[in-house]
Amino acid sequence: MSKNPTLSATRMVSLGTASSRALGLLRSILMASLFGTTLAQSVFVIAFRIPNLFRRLFGEGAMSAAFIPVFADTLEKDGLAEANRLAGRVASLLGVTLAMIVAGGLLVILSMRYWAPIGDRADLFLTLLGIMLPYLFFICLVALCMAMLNSFHHFFVPAFTPLILNIVWIATLLWIAPRFGDRPEERIHGVAWGILAAGALQLLAQFPALAKFGIRPPLLFSLRDERLQRVLRAMGPAAIGMGVFQINVLVDGFLAWWVADWAPAALGFAEIIVYLPLGIFGTALGTVLLPVFSRQAARNAEDGIRNTLAQSLAGLMTIMIPAAFGLMVLARPVVQLIYEWPGREFDALSTLQTARALIFYAPGLIVFGAYKTLVPAFYALKDTRTPVRVGMGVVGLNFMLNVLFILTWPTDFKHAGLACATVLASAINCAILLWLLQRKIGALVWRPVAKTMIVSLLAAGMMAVAVHTFHAWIGPYAARAAGLPLKAQEALCVGAAIALGMLIYGAVHFALRPKNNA
Repeated sequence: MSKNPTLSATRMVSLGTASSRALGLLRSILMASLFGTTLAQSVFVIAFRIPNLFRRLFGEGAMSAAFIPVFADTLEKDGLAEANRLAGRVASLLGVTLAMIVAGGLLVILSMRYWAPIGDRADLFLTLLGIMLPYLFFICLVALCMAMLNSFHHFFVPAFTPLILNIVWIATLLWIAPRFGDRPEERIHGVAWGILAAGALQLLAQFPALAKFGIRPPLLFSLRDERLQRVLRAMGPAAIGMGVFQINVLVDGFLAWWVADWAPAALGFAEIIVYLPLGIFGTALGTVLLPVFSRQAARNAEDGIRNTLAQSLAGLMTIMIPAAFGLMVLARPVVQLIYEWPGREFDALSTLQTARALIFYAPGLIVFGAYKTLVPAFYALKDTRTPVRVGMGVVGLNFMLNVLFILTWPTDFKHAGLACATVLASAINCAILLWLLQRKIGALVWRPVAKTMIVSLLAAGMMAVAVHTFHAWIGPYAARAAGLPLKAQEALCVGAAIALGMLIYGAVHFALRPKNNA
């Protein structure tokens, strides 16, 4: 697998994504320090999901899926000038649409704030949403620029663009937000303004890289271009699918808010930990696979798609299975180490609430990563409808599981039930998509993939037992004996447990590895 160019490109994207995730983790630590699992943090989490909904709807998910195959085909067959004109028409239409959405959304927010009877919670939510809503204009155009660069197999700038958001966010938390007041409900406004500024900077950062490849999209507003229509036809189903999924995520947030004021914040902090390993490999792999699958599909190389998909799934399982086991075993100490600092808003109760959610989110590493691997294959085959149809049914299942778990799970675990419902629904989604994809391109060679998965599960199981035993019985005594400060003891204990786990997993996996498996 090390010689596979797909995985080589994945490593490039992974480096940028890992850097962004590391800064994102620091950002989350600062957010926890300032806001904990307070109402302000929960309201912010829900409000920020709305511009992110449109980012998925018009941005990186649907836009990449619809735009990259057509743009790559135009580059290949008609040259750079025609590709520029296509990019100009898409960018112009997208910009006008986004501006209208932002203007309409702000009008609705102002109307509700000044003419509707709302409470303090709703007023805070609408205020934060009003500040961050224009962020969707910038970030969706950023996604279009990133799709253009990915079409040239340039992954560096798109991979490192999220660093800008995290750097600005961190700077805001350190120097800007505290100036907005002493209460969390006041300081959170500064964070919202920082996110808006970061969106504008992210867009500006794309222009030098685009110019390097000769991409200078003109302002063109014609809808008669056949290639533009192809993009729109492909984008429609993908946007609906992404939109349905993101609306479901938004509904999950409101359901968590219904459970308790702290629940959206606890779920949000748990998601950040889960998305750290997912972003390093799963998201990077999905980003690289779309243009690779697109070129293979253009050559009708179904065997190439099958081989690439099989290798990607095997690599994914090798990494995500031990990561999931490790997070489940070390959920509470990891949350405590990352977020809980003396004298800050995130306290021991916040740790417990977040750890419970993390335990049920952790298995999602496997299915979330698989989803990011499967969907690009459908998009490359110019089938954006199938993931939508499957996704709409699974969203309904997810909502029913959410309600069921809220009604039946103990009070302190209801928010964890929402995490469990998301993982179960995603697993069913992946199983259905994989079955349908094999009907299109033929069955994968499952033996090496299955062997890799079985070996990974066995190795991860042994690793989990050893890590749990070490952390529960040996690590704390060794850390206290070292005479270090409390936080250093926690870091030493967790770090040693992780190192031991990696050593055991690697040794067992090497001993049991499938022979002649790529």
